[in-house]
Amino acid sequence: MHAQTSAKACDLNASDLYALNILELTGPMTPGELGSRTGLTTGPTTRLIDRLEEHEYVRRTPAPGDRRKILVEPTGRPAQLDRVMAPARRKLGELLAGYSDKERAVLFDYFNRAADAYQEAAAQVRDA
Repeated sequence: MHAQTSAKACDLNASDLYALNILELTGPMTPGELGSRTGLTTGPTTRLIDRLEEHEYVRRTPAPGDRRKILVEPTGRPAQLDRVMAPARRKLGELLAGYSDKERAVLFDYFNRAADAYQEAAAQVRDA
């Protein structure tokens, strides 16, 4: 619900915000890689990148060493998105501050492993 509300406040949809988060966390990637990470096919991925580029959240750049490839990269931290996300980030920071370093390590380990498990499961469903 928070992602939907935040995306709407920035004139985006939840898929746009999800893709933008992926790019901010992992850095530039090809449209194909972004499509794979979001679960979108080629056409919807192109439209998603077009929307993000129109709002100046991302730009397309030539891949170093291979002019045939294009990378999608975030343009920086958009002020509007930061403003909209600030309350949730603050609350999550306060929540995490209540855990010890050891407890946070367990939580982050779990979230990293869970993310990998979900990606693997999604690939299995997609390939079936």
